[in-house]
Amino acid sequence: MSGFTIDDWILDLWIIGTASLVAASCALVGVFLILRRQALMGDAISHSVLLGIVLAYLLSGSNSLSIMLLGAVIIGLITTWLSESLHKISRLQSDASIGIVFTLFFSLGVILVSLYTGQIDLDQECVLYGEIAFVPFDTLVWGDIQNGGTELGPRAFWLILIVFILVVGSIVFAFERLKTVTFHPSLAVSLGISISFWHYFLMTLVSMTTVASFDAVGAILVVALLIIPAASAYLFAKSLKNMLLLAVLYSQLAVWLGYAVAFQLDSSIAASIAVSAGLLLLVSLFALQLHKRRQKHFYTQQLKTEQAG
Repeated sequence: MSGFTIDDWILDLWIIGTASLVAASCALVGVFLILRRQALMGDAISHSVLLGIVLAYLLSGSNSLSIMLLGAVIIGLITTWLSESLHKISRLQSDASIGIVFTLFFSLGVILVSLYTGQIDLDQECVLYGEIAFVPFDTLVWGDIQNGGTELGPRAFWLILIVFILVVGSIVFAFERLKTVTFHPSLAVSLGISISFWHYFLMTLVSMTTVASFDAVGAILVVALLIIPAASAYLFAKSLKNMLLLAVLYSQLAVWLGYAVAFQLDSSIAASIAVSAGLLLLVSLFALQLHKRRQKHFYTQQLKTEQAG
């Protein structure tokens, strides 16, 4: 600990800041996936956007953030549309259709990454698992670094910050419509609200969030942050606003607890955050069952007292 320098603290702050934004963004869109029973779709998009990133790079020859996001969003929407179309025109169940499409797209993405490894700045293990510890070393530079340009910090941090602002702004702006489409789809149709539009709007947010989370947690672990904090919040939430706030709170607890565990064990930070999110869910389930038993015991005792009186 005595060898810890100010530079080490700054690197840690960038890592924790990036992880916090990734977890919060995933938790917010994850709430709507849980409530709409589309958790598997989030899993599908988080994997299939790899194909979008690779194709965007190969077609444009640029690793610009906007081009990567555009490619990922397009493939994310195609994944959603193709999964639903396959379900409608065949006898396949919805989860089977989703499984077929996203594994196909993800496999194509992995093949392209392995074929063009020399041209694509993507590592297969990094894509799958992410490596948030390396995030501070890929920095965004304002101007020419050779002529006094300024380093603004990790690219991954600024990308997920932009996406986080977009996600929060979208939820605030369209809160009532998203709420109506999620809980009362029939009422939404009668009010002239397009369910399809808001469905694909939500899938666009999911696609952007998963792409922005790639550097930090990878395609597999991002699913944990999409689903687990939102599922934990679902256990206690009394309203949609309450669930959104609780999901963000759970996500931040998972980040701090996971980072502390990774620091102590010298293990993977992203995996430790995902495990922490799972442990928080289990603790919440245990606390909820304990509370229900105490309530049952209390009412039983109260009933016995009234009958005795």
